[in-house]
This record gives sequence, structure tokens and C-alpha cells, in this order.
Amino acid sequence: MDVTRQEDLRERNSAALLARVAAAPEPPSRASLAAATGLTRTTVSALVDQMLLARLLEETDPPGPARGRPAQRLRLSGRRVAGLGVEVGVRHLAAGVRDLSGATRVLRVVPGDQRGAPPEQVLRGAAELAEEVLAAAADQGLEVVGAAWGLPGLVDARAGVVRLAPNLGWHDVDVLGRLRGGATSATAGALPTALENEAALAALAEAWSVGEGAPAPRSFLLVSGEVGIGAGAVVGGRLLRGEHGWSGELGHVGVDPGGPVCGCGATGCLEVYAGQDAVLAAAGLDPDGSTAAEGGGAGAVLARAAGRGEERVLRALADAGRALGVAASSAVNVLDVDAVVLGGVYAPLVPWIGPPLRAELARRVLRARVLPVEVRAARLGADAVVLGGAARVLQGVLERPGELLATALPAAARLP
Repeated sequence: MDVTRQEDLRERNSAALLARVAAAPEPPSRASLAAATGLTRTTVSALVDQMLLARLLEETDPPGPARGRPAQRLRLSGRRVAGLGVEVGVRHLAAGVRDLSGATRVLRVVPGDQRGAPPEQVLRGAAELAEEVLAAAADQGLEVVGAAWGLPGLVDARAGVVRLAPNLGWHDVDVLGRLRGGATSATAGALPTALENEAALAALAEAWSVGEGAPAPRSFLLVSGEVGIGAGAVVGGRLLRGEHGWSGELGHVGVDPGGPVCGCGATGCLEVYAGQDAVLAAAGLDPDGSTAAEGGGAGAVLARAAGRGEERVLRALADAGRALGVAASSAVNVLDVDAVVLGGVYAPLVPWIGPPLRAELARRVLRARVLPVEVRAARLGADAVVLGGAARVLQGVLERPGELLATALPAAARLP
């Protein structure tokens, strides 16, 4: 067998083992990995030894009382590899680092309205925040191997361009080109970097269950609300991106064709009824003053007011829930997903927007007559986009660990 085929086989087998370790509800043993993958125990042992040396895996004691000489169990290691996630939101910038075990190691959020600001200024601010986070990760001994940026609107991931982001006022902004050409320092600009729609990354964060307890449903629609509304669909455990990567623009699904004009130019879009600023205005709250004064973000402000029983707020949330239900019903009918997961500003508001949303799903979704659609809050809340960006990087490590194995191991430690 030639060297290239040897390396390819080693990477495929290593990826298969990493996937089993990542998905296992309890840390598996080498013997159980061999049984699950069909690889020989000798091969599994050799590959595991390499991944221990490369600090992709680490050994842990088996649960329960020891009997005789119990086999060591394996889990993903958080001691070396990490991914960087960066979010350009309409009202904030955020950056964070997550290690391979799923733990969040660094997280920074900077409030600030980005609407109307030049793209160069916004990207420079986000890149400077990313530099701070990278420095903090380096202080912890982590090796950040890549970055994923989440942005609103139509994101052309292959070209690295935001084609259209109405809430930012961006059109054909070459994000990757600007990052590599001077909008940031060499450290962040030199990292392998991907772009994704922010809601897609939030959905990926929900689906990527390492370190997050019980796994998410295998199929769900994550609806993420800020000023805009995006959605990410996961079917069979895989993120649906669409032909151009532009799927998920739920905020521009028409709820009432005769309704108000949306920022995108159409009328009656979901965003004009259930977007963050629309809900705050309907509730009689100032999007800038009230939320800044009370703190905790718009979701927390609305939740506190709803908890106090303020009638105008309760009506605004009920109306938003109904509008969300109308739009989400269409998506569920087309995609046949098991759950609608509410993230971003909606996550703390599920007790109030959930009931009208469920009622619309029950009324409008055909499958709901035989199999109800679950509605629940996202597990990661406001940090989902950043953590989903980091997860996108780490998912790449799990699927293609060859380079990290090669750079970490001496030649003598590799398979012949």
C-alpha cells in the first residue's frame, strides 16, 4: 500500500473512532470501539495511542466501583485543540473559543448597534474582539485551528461574501477578503476561516451535542430572533444549507401580504411582526433605552415584564407567537421536522410565545394530527452563534484529523 493510501486509511479510521467517542453517552473502552466500528483490537489500540499522543483523546477512569483491572475509558480531550467562533450581530459583536471536549473556554460579547456603520469598521471591531479571545485561549495552552464567522442575511460561504444583509445595510461585502487584507491583525486573518449564516451556526450548536448533555432531536427547525429572524434546519442530524447556502430566511416568509413594509422591501414579512424591535415596540418598550437601562438583553427585559403580568407585553408576545407559528408551520410542512427550537431573544420567552406558536402548528401542520411538533427553548441561548461557529471548526477536526495527527506525532509513532 502506498503512503498516500496509508494516510487516507489512517485518517478515515481515526475519524470513525472519534465520531464514536463523541456520540457515546458514556466514555467507551477500546474494546467497545473495536466492536462498534468493526476494526481489529490491534488497529484500534494503535490508533487510540496515536490520538492520545496528539491530545485528541484522553483516558478517564471507568464509572462505578473498580473490579479487578477495569479498562480505561476514552473521551475527547480539551487540552489542545480548539475552535474560534465570531458573531457579527445587528446589535452586538461576540467571539468565543470552545475546546474539543465541548467546553467553552473564552467568551466575549460587546453590545453596540452595527446598523449604518461601514463594513470595514464593523469587521475591524469583530476582528479585534477575536484577537482578544485568541490571546486568552493561547494563555490557556490551546491551539486554535480555525474560525467560523456568523453573519445575518444571505451569506455566500464559498466566496466568503455577504450578498445581502438588510438589517446591516450590507450588499456584496467581501468579508473574507477584508479580513485577510487588513481589517484585522495577522493572527485572526491567518486562521482558516469560514463564513455561515448566523442561524445556521445556531442550529449547528444545538445539534453538536458534545459536552451538552442529552442530544438534540435528529430533525428540528431552530428559529433565532434578534432584530432579524433566521432559521437553521437540521434533518437526520445534518444541517441543510440549500443550493447556495441561503436557506433559513424565515424572517422574510410572508405572514400578511398586505402588512407593513419590511427592511427587505417586501410587505408583511415575519420580521415586521415578530422581530425583536417589532415586539419591543408593540410592548411599549424602547428598543434602545429600555433594554440598555434594564440590562440582560431584550429577551430578559420582555420576560421580566411578562412575568409581572403587564398586559401590553403579554399581548405583544402572544401576537409574535402566532406570527411565528404561521411562518414555522410552512417550514415544518415542507421539511417534516420533529421540533421547533426557539433561540436568541425567543429562548427566555417560550412560556409566553410557546402556547400560541403550538396552537398554530397544531392547526396548520398536517403531520401534527398524528404526530405533534415539539416546541422548546434552545439550550445555548444568546451564545449559540458563537459556540456554533467554534463547533463547525471542531466538527471538521473530528471528520478530518489527519493533519493534526501528522503534526503532533513523530514518524516512529505512526502506523507503518
